[in-house]
Amino acid sequence: MTEKGGWVYFMTNRPNGTLYHGVTADLMRRVYEHREGLIDGFTKRHGLGRLVYFERHETISEAIAREKQIKNWRRAYKIRLINSMNAEWNDLYPGICL
Repeated sequence: MTEKGGWVYFMTNRPNGTLYHGVTADLMRRVYEHREGLIDGFTKRHGLGRLVYFERHETISEAIAREKQIKNWRRAYKIRLINSMNAEWNDLYPGICL
């Protein structure tokens, strides 16, 4: 049985704003759900519609392990990770939809 790849991602409402990190097998679909408020929860409640970081993993298991690792990090480490890819905290969603 072949396992699908996975993604770890960060959503926010503004630069240096509230952060949410998650894991998914379908990044475009999941970010769309966050942006449109289709699923009740933290991101909808806090208006987190801006994708500011993502990373691809070969398996969903690897992505889950990475997200669990990130979950234990201090906020400053998470911000450094985002800044390493996206120092301006631009919304990356339009670029993945091309």
